[in-house]
Amino acid sequence: MSHVSSNTERLALRDPLKLVVRRLLQFHLPVGPLTKPLFAGLYRLHVGVREALQWSLRFVWYEPLFRSQCHSIGDRFRMEQLPYIAGRGKISIGSDVYLSGKSSFAISKRHCSEPILSIGNHSFLGHNCAITVGRAVTIGNHCLIAGGVRISDFDGHPIDAVNRRNGETTPSASVLAVTIGNDVWIGHGAIILKGVHIGDRTIIGARSVVTKSVAPDTIVAGNPARVIKTLTGDS
Repeated sequence: MSHVSSNTERLALRDPLKLVVRRLLQFHLPVGPLTKPLFAGLYRLHVGVREALQWSLRFVWYEPLFRSQCHSIGDRFRMEQLPYIAGRGKISIGSDVYLSGKSSFAISKRHCSEPILSIGNHSFLGHNCAITVGRAVTIGNHCLIAGGVRISDFDGHPIDAVNRRNGETTPSASVLAVTIGNDVWIGHGAIILKGVHIGDRTIIGARSVVTKSVAPDTIVAGNPARVIKTLTGDS
């Protein structure tokens, strides 16, 4: 009987405690007509301090470190965060290029003595893009590459299951360069696979998987990507 009584007492104490915790979790500082200008000013201060710190990091740390890993970088280059670079190769970046957010470049010398990643003039690379280079990935001028795009000129692993199990690398014959023309727009999350050549002024739909080359002045989308529309001067 005493055991039942003690359990009842514990449950009775637990319910008020839960109520107190719930109310504490729901509590917030009031933001009304009198306090809103104060918090708005503090928000602007927060953003200003954050931007100043980010600029300082870019100027004295991120950009010098990144430049040390590149073969060449053109004028008026801009970047936000330090890209993650795995491996060594020849990275060439044109003028007026903007690297937004943080992306990654994985470069493998297993199949080529000097893999090349080239980004042309006036091109934009969005946040969280990943480019894998075994031979060559070339991005043209005036390209817009949205966040989350994946570009790779090889598969990463052999197709044969036994070879994968044995830890063998991708055959050199299946490492095929990727070329992206000028004025190409690649939508968010698209994947560009080995051997693909994308013609000038082409648009790749968001989350498309491009497995074959695409003609100039074309809109493609889907998995695998298919032609949606051919662009004309009136488009």
